[in-house]
Amino acid sequence: MQHVLNGYRGMTLLVNLNWDRILYLATIAVALWAGAFVGSL
Repeated sequence: MQHVLNGYRGMTLLVNLNWDRILYLATIAVALWAGAFVGSL
Protein backbone atom coordinates (compact mmCIF):
# COMPACT_ATOMS: atom_id res chain seq x y z
CA MET A 1 0.00 0.00 0.00
CA GLN A 2 2.83 2.37 0.87
CA HIS A 3 4.44 1.66 -2.52
CA VAL A 4 1.17 2.56 -4.30
CA LEU A 5 0.89 5.82 -2.34
CA ASN A 6 4.50 6.72 -3.13
CA GLY A 7 3.89 6.01 -6.81
CA TYR A 8 0.74 8.13 -6.75
CA ARG A 9 2.61 10.97 -5.01
CA GLY A 10 5.37 10.79 -7.64
CA MET A 11 2.80 10.81 -10.42
CA THR A 12 1.07 13.84 -8.88
CA LEU A 13 4.40 15.68 -8.66
CA LEU A 14 5.16 14.82 -12.29
CA VAL A 15 1.76 16.09 -13.43
CA ASN A 16 2.15 19.29 -11.39
CA LEU A 17 5.57 19.97 -12.90
CA ASN A 18 4.49 19.24 -16.48
CA TRP A 19 0.93 20.59 -16.36
CA ASP A 20 1.65 23.43 -18.81
CA ARG A 21 3.33 21.00 -21.23
CA ILE A 22 0.39 18.57 -21.04
CA LEU A 23 -2.05 21.43 -21.64
CA TYR A 24 0.07 22.65 -24.59
CA LEU A 25 0.06 19.20 -26.22
CA ALA A 26 -3.68 18.77 -25.59
CA THR A 27 -4.38 22.17 -27.18
CA ILE A 28 -2.37 21.24 -30.28
CA ALA A 29 -4.17 17.88 -30.52
CA VAL A 30 -7.60 19.53 -30.28
CA ALA A 31 -6.61 22.15 -32.87
CA LEU A 32 -5.44 19.44 -35.28
CA TRP A 33 -8.62 17.44 -34.74
CA ALA A 34 -10.79 20.52 -35.27
CA GLY A 35 -8.89 21.40 -38.45
CA ALA A 36 -9.34 17.89 -39.80
CA PHE A 37 -13.03 17.93 -38.90
CA VAL A 38 -13.64 21.29 -40.63
CA GLY A 39 -11.60 20.15 -43.63
CA SER A 40 -13.72 17.02 -44.04
CA LEU A 41 -17.01 18.96 -44.21
